[in-house]
Amino acid sequence: MGRHVPALIALLACLLAGAGASWAFGSLVTRPTSVNVSSPPFPARNVSLISGDGARIAGTYWPGGAEDGPAVLLLHGLDASRAMFVDNASWLAGQGYGVLTIDLRGHGESALAERSFGLHESRDAAAGLRWLKRRRCNAPIAVVGVSLGGAAALLGTDGPLLADALVLQAVYPDIRRAIRNRIAARTAAAPAHFLEPLLSFQSLPRFGAWPGQFSPLSAVRRYRGPLFVIGGADDRSTPPAETRAIFAAAPGRKRLWIVPGADHAEASGLRGRTYRERLARFLRETIGAPRPT
Repeated sequence: MGRHVPALIALLACLLAGAGASWAFGSLVTRPTSVNVSSPPFPARNVSLISGDGARIAGTYWPGGAEDGPAVLLLHGLDASRAMFVDNASWLAGQGYGVLTIDLRGHGESALAERSFGLHESRDAAAGLRWLKRRRCNAPIAVVGVSLGGAAALLGTDGPLLADALVLQAVYPDIRRAIRNRIAARTAAAPAHFLEPLLSFQSLPRFGAWPGQFSPLSAVRRYRGPLFVIGGADDRSTPPAETRAIFAAAPGRKRLWIVPGADHAEASGLRGRTYRERLARFLRETIGAPRPT
């Protein structure tokens, strides 16, 4: 037995070092960042919201056409901010829709809270929807959630946002597959399967939630409104099969678009003519066409 002691000590040291390194990496990816967002072009204006737990949320509002007409809430992805939507928000406002973009907590100019991959950000998304509903006199509201923003639209404690229409763009199905895919894209499948639990199960001490609670795939089953699911054909972070699984799980009226040649970043940042034509058609059919001012 004695001759095995050094080997056991070395193994234990490796395990502790691995656990420490994985915790440090987890701290890095959940760390909030603050980024200044440029002032919006007129007639848009910056606004401030308060999330359900008191977090301050920065936003920008484009009035569009009639003040009681339909509107769109845009929710950005991880490591982004509401600045990513300036072009699309301006275009939507030009079509007559009211538009609200917000910085989810831990991003942009919002509260410096730890990032939680959609769990706590769902409070910010709900605050944005409430604000926009009040501002637009309870008119129909569509939500476009990109990656993290799509998870935030689904993972609230009361279920998905009560949006009148929902667009999910490059949204992960569950946190364990999301982590595994991102590791495998940089290493290989074997290390990804080994390292993923060291990261995903940090959700319990960090957020008080098991990894299973981070599942847009499960949550989308509770959303019964019209749904538009978009993914990239070359997305290694959220492969097409996972996008199709989210689409298949949704119970209501729905449509799917797998964008040829698009990786995760490209599927998240769509703004070209084809995207806008498809999005405009979905909005007209679900929340209606805006009335002239």
